[in-house]
Amino acid sequence: MKDKQPYIVCFGEVLWDVFPEGKRAGGAPFNVAYNVHKMGFDAKVLSKIGKDDLGQKLIQQIGNWGISTEYIQIDDRYPTSTVIAKIDEHNEATYEIINNVAWDHIEFDANHNELVTNAEAFVFGSLSSRNEETKNTIFRLLEMAKLKVFDVNLRPPFIDIDLIKNLLHKSDIVKLNKSELYQIIDFIGEKFNTEAESVQLIQNHFDIGEVVLTKGSEGAIYFVQDQHYAFPALPISIADTVGSGDSFLSGFISKRIQKGTTPEEILREAIALGAFITSKSGACPEYEYSDFEKFKAKSFL
Repeated sequence: MKDKQPYIVCFGEVLWDVFPEGKRAGGAPFNVAYNVHKMGFDAKVLSKIGKDDLGQKLIQQIGNWGISTEYIQIDDRYPTSTVIAKIDEHNEATYEIINNVAWDHIEFDANHNELVTNAEAFVFGSLSSRNEETKNTIFRLLEMAKLKVFDVNLRPPFIDIDLIKNLLHKSDIVKLNKSELYQIIDFIGEKFNTEAESVQLIQNHFDIGEVVLTKGSEGAIYFVQDQHYAFPALPISIADTVGSGDSFLSGFISKRIQKGTTPEEILREAIALGAFITSKSGACPEYEYSDFEKFKAKSFL
């Protein structure tokens, strides 16, 4: 691989979110890659689809967006993943996640060595490690990555406490929401006190330098070693919350990998992109970077 431009690797599930009105390309790692790409950075998607019609259409859609499909494997045994998504009266999304699909069987390849070693960041979640083959691949790749970004996504019934702990031990940056913060504190046998004290417990327990706590309408807090930075949510009209955390992470990473950016600038970008995508329908809406720039300019008047 001969990439000279900075890039990130997003590892894990690529799938079709199936809504009553139709299907959309999705999966948390892919949603991150899509919006990082929209921010003007290269994003490599490392995943697996089935050798079926849904897989072919997914590859075509991703390619049409200008995102590389070079590291998306094709499986002739397991199907392309679909997730049944429902939006309730509060515009909140719930998901029915089908088990034992193609991305549960992502194989390690010798080409991954250079891909991951040279990436500015390696982004992964807990859901994609629910089955043995992909889990083994994740742990091999984590040994090569220079900046390991763990997007905690605890989706019942796919929650393995020991696995979550092992992934946390491997991580440099962890993104989680308030519910996941409560659960992890419980996993390590501690009692929840304040958000700041609880995050500090997690940082100390797992030796994690940076933690990002998302709080929905209350904004977010970015913990860097023993310092923390808070930013309020932006007032918006919510279309739906599909992929809102993923777009937040995209904004965060896009600034985090740039030299010389401050924690305040990183968090501000994350809040802005999360709000921008939440004001639109779906996790990967069509937009131009200039549209986001206009949104930011108006929001931060």
